[in-house]
Amino acid sequence: MLGTLIPLFDDKMQVKAYSIFAQKKNVYLNPISIGTAWLDGAGRVLGLDIVESMGMKTLAEDKMVFVELSHVTIFADIDSMYTGPHGRLALLFDPLVVPTEMYIERLKELKAKGYCLAIRKLPVKQFEEYKEILSLVDFVFLDHKKIDIAKAKIYFNKVYPNVNLVAVNVNSQEDFDMLTADGGYRYYEGSFFRIPASKEESEVSPLKTTYVELLSVVNDPDFDLDVAADVIGHDTALVISLLGMVNRMTVNSGISTVRHAAAMLGQKELKRWINTAVTKELCADKPSEITRLSLLRARFAENLAPLFGMENMSSELFLMGLFSVLDVILDTPMAQALEMVKVSKAISDAVLTNSGKLAPVLDFMIYYESADWQEVSRQMILNDIQDEKVYEAYTDALVWFRDLFYSDVK
Repeated sequence: MLGTLIPLFDDKMQVKAYSIFAQKKNVYLNPISIGTAWLDGAGRVLGLDIVESMGMKTLAEDKMVFVELSHVTIFADIDSMYTGPHGRLALLFDPLVVPTEMYIERLKELKAKGYCLAIRKLPVKQFEEYKEILSLVDFVFLDHKKIDIAKAKIYFNKVYPNVNLVAVNVNSQEDFDMLTADGGYRYYEGSFFRIPASKEESEVSPLKTTYVELLSVVNDPDFDLDVAADVIGHDTALVISLLGMVNRMTVNSGISTVRHAAAMLGQKELKRWINTAVTKELCADKPSEITRLSLLRARFAENLAPLFGMENMSSELFLMGLFSVLDVILDTPMAQALEMVKVSKAISDAVLTNSGKLAPVLDFMIYYESADWQEVSRQMILNDIQDEKVYEAYTDALVWFRDLFYSDVK
């Protein structure tokens, strides 16, 4: 099984919901599954497995989560697979759920239970045919590249004023600017959100300068613990976090200085903690999705290391994932941002020019994040990687992220 989270954002670029896209099998090893995956485990809604194992709070806090249903799994016992609040779960289906009495009654039943409903890939020519279903749904996903968006908005505002529109395939700044200028959409989805905007000139704030200095120190091959501790001492939040971490590791440690705390951790653990903690601080004034993306990529890349035959490079893969959106975090062109933190050439090559030994792992993660299952499947075959190992690597990253931010949620 494969599964990933796709963010949906508003006109202010704030993430407001997630879609969970899942697939049962490798589409190249099991080509029949492309059209008939619902025959294998038809009673299970794959996306709900992720929701239940991670917890709704971990996945989206107070946001909505969209989960795909097929024309078969729409009749599954959803209540037994999902124990969270019904109003935060949107059941997403396509035109294979046809406007017949059987499906309409099922949708009414789900609606009565408080679930939200959403439909995607519905051609304009079928709007009238699907009017009974459209009267029940809360969200309609529209591909702005395939329809006359102005006419579509007029149609929905007039006929279905309570329906929220979601624009998909928003893949450029021009698309986003055009759509937000015209208005009418509740959410947007597309690779545009995951493409960082570069700036020719940017200044790093004084506080961020301290963090960047710290990253630069610890990413030297053999950094000095005392130097790192002294830089940590410039920021109260980092000192509190460091002392809290060390105190959890030891009993009656009697730590009296930041240098003492750093020595208790040791070089390897201090470097790992700093790269994670500092990235969180650098992301503090960014949308939370940037923090999530950076940290999930770090752990996911580390977990993928043995699958790509790179066990001895897991630490570098962790940093590659962590810094893959460093330009967004620092509001600085990537080349300049990487120079600030003194990463290795292997990391720089992968992130900056998509070259070198680490690049295939970054490529794989980006395809996985975008739910490009055909390309993910192709790469798994080329690297002799099993589906379940990739799924375990990704879900472990979600659990790690959960424990990092939501220690009270298990």
